[in-house]
Amino acid sequence: MEGTKHRILMVSDFFFPNFGGVESHIYYLSQCLLKLGHKVVVMTHAYGNRSGVRYVTNGLKVYYVPWRPFLMQNTLPTLFLTLPIVRTIIIREKISVVHGHQAFSTLCHEALMHARTMGYKVVFTDHSLYGFADAGSIHMNKVLQFTLADIDQAICVSHTSKENTVLRSGISPEKVFMVPNAVDTAMFTPSPKRLSCDEIVIVVISRLVYRKGADLLVEVIPEVCRLFPKVRFIIGGDGPKRVRLEEMREKFSLQDRVEMLGAVPHAQVRSVLISGHIFLNSSLTEAFCIAILEAASCGLLTVSTRVGGVPEVLPDDMIVLAEPAPEDMVRAVKKAIDMLPGIDPQVMHLRMKKLYSWDDVAKRTEIVYDRAMQSSTTNLLDRLPRYLTCGSWAGKLFCIVMIINYLLWRLLEFLQPAEGIEEVPDIGPLHAQLDSRDDLCEAEENRI
Repeated sequence: MEGTKHRILMVSDFFFPNFGGVESHIYYLSQCLLKLGHKVVVMTHAYGNRSGVRYVTNGLKVYYVPWRPFLMQNTLPTLFLTLPIVRTIIIREKISVVHGHQAFSTLCHEALMHARTMGYKVVFTDHSLYGFADAGSIHMNKVLQFTLADIDQAICVSHTSKENTVLRSGISPEKVFMVPNAVDTAMFTPSPKRLSCDEIVIVVISRLVYRKGADLLVEVIPEVCRLFPKVRFIIGGDGPKRVRLEEMREKFSLQDRVEMLGAVPHAQVRSVLISGHIFLNSSLTEAFCIAILEAASCGLLTVSTRVGGVPEVLPDDMIVLAEPAPEDMVRAVKKAIDMLPGIDPQVMHLRMKKLYSWDDVAKRTEIVYDRAMQSSTTNLLDRLPRYLTCGSWAGKLFCIVMIINYLLWRLLEFLQPAEGIEEVPDIGPLHAQLDSRDDLCEAEENRI
């Protein structure tokens, strides 16, 4: 199967025009897979007036299906209502592998369920870490257990994330690959002119929510400003915790030392980063932080909380780690300020070019697809026992869901046979390859 060109459907609730780590991962991975000659199609929900079929850079085709977000950019869980449109897209695009992204994407879970029902190979990438004790995590872990009970291969973005996913879902570790995120080093380049250290600028670019440690920033910033008069902060991002940061700025009279930019478009992130010396990440949980890679690629020294997969991201001389506590974060910032004279942004950028590449991520993901295609094809009766292992009650419920889904699929096959769904012609490298292969076969037939 190695060397086979795949037809991949990427599915997630999170894609452009929304911005974030998952969205960037899907976009850059898809672009690199297209360069390798594979066919890639993205399926997500509608964003505002953006509905229907759109084409983005290099002919990447995106289906914005007419479902509206219900909560936190997620569509309303419907279980079976997405089956007709998922089936139609898979048949129209002649898909061979369905690749779902993000554990709390409703569309991802439903598409993987439908693809397995139809007998297609499925791959899942987990981008986040979850706990085991709170009600939300318990519910999410059970949903993940259902999805991964019958998966061909899974991908995690760090070793910590892999361990977390295996423990949460009960999936065999042999089915889980570790493929990290990467950064577009051509887009995130350092400033040509080295910044003066007369004034130290610390940059924060993050969603201002609890999980990203916004409450930690509220305690860290005033103390850093008190200890280091020449330090100034630039904060980019928006969210429910922005009010707390603005209240902190008013309370300690830091309006001239803490600049609040609000939401920063992705195209302007570099211009914000290169105006600073240090990048501060205060996340309370993180599987893999792409923002740290972007900052390091721009030549910034990083100060981050020691959580999740963050310690795996950068070498020790490019990052200062701290416990998620205000006093330890302040200590880490002091250490980073002392290290600044020995930091060369251009050297750091060149190191990042060698360390992280989306082309490398795509080649490693290609191996996962090859492994998925080699996995055995099983019928419904063989797959049902896998769901029974998900719990005494949940297992039986999952079996009922899969049986109903199978019956609905057979009904659709009767009402709208696959032969009646028009297949779209391939364009790009894969199309050219298939055409040349057909021409060779035709020439061979004529010669005979």
